[in-house]
Amino acid sequence: MTAPPKRKVTVLSPSRIRRAAALAPAATLLTALVSCTSQPDPLTTPCGVVVDGSGSGDATEKGFDAEAKLKSTLLKFLKKEECGTVKFAPITRSSQSSSCRVEEVDLDPPYRKNVDQESQRRKARLTAAARSMEELECARTQGGSDVWGALDRIGEAMPPDGPRAKLLVVSDFAQADPEFTLSRADLSSREQRKKVIDSLVKERGLPGIKGMDVYPVGLGMQYDARPSEAENFRAFWTEVLEGRAEARVHNTYE
Repeated sequence: MTAPPKRKVTVLSPSRIRRAAALAPAATLLTALVSCTSQPDPLTTPCGVVVDGSGSGDATEKGFDAEAKLKSTLLKFLKKEECGTVKFAPITRSSQSSSCRVEEVDLDPPYRKNVDQESQRRKARLTAAARSMEELECARTQGGSDVWGALDRIGEAMPPDGPRAKLLVVSDFAQADPEFTLSRADLSSREQRKKVIDSLVKERGLPGIKGMDVYPVGLGMQYDARPSEAENFRAFWTEVLEGRAEARVHNTYE
């Protein structure tokens, strides 16, 4: 039987081994650069921001500063919740019909090669911050505090299908429009709160925010010095938002 041919073994010289070792980090760096320029995952969450233009949010002694709260939470909210778009709504004396309107912001600009996508997203979030201030400044010229109508307005602005919408509501939630002032209502028990809610629902319907995530910022801050009233006030809005409107409330940014 004929013996199989011997395999040729190539022995690298020390100089070739050194050259190969020197090239390895460069190849690793090139791979990293390629991966950095690949398209990131799209941002698909529709988001909404409600800003309170009422007098109670005008940095008064009442404990709620709408502008400061907006500036301290908005950018964090947009980034952490991976918002792909953001729309705005004002709280005024008649939020539904308010003339305060600013354009939606696309927070995930179209991907382009050789462009840092995260840098583009940061710029878009800064644009959104500027738009939110425009909305707040306009809302302050109209006065009033129709929180109920603002929630309905931002809910209607959200797409009906797709990912669940997320809403940042920067307000102390002190409902006070020409027809109804919450501070005059009896909220001292569940039964009394139910009567108030039933009346509002009958006259105005429910805010269209079913299934959405709501992030209040400043809710009940005007009652910080009166714990029992604060508890009843918060219970009222919890029963409205979660119990009736069937939204999901989070205290992430308070």
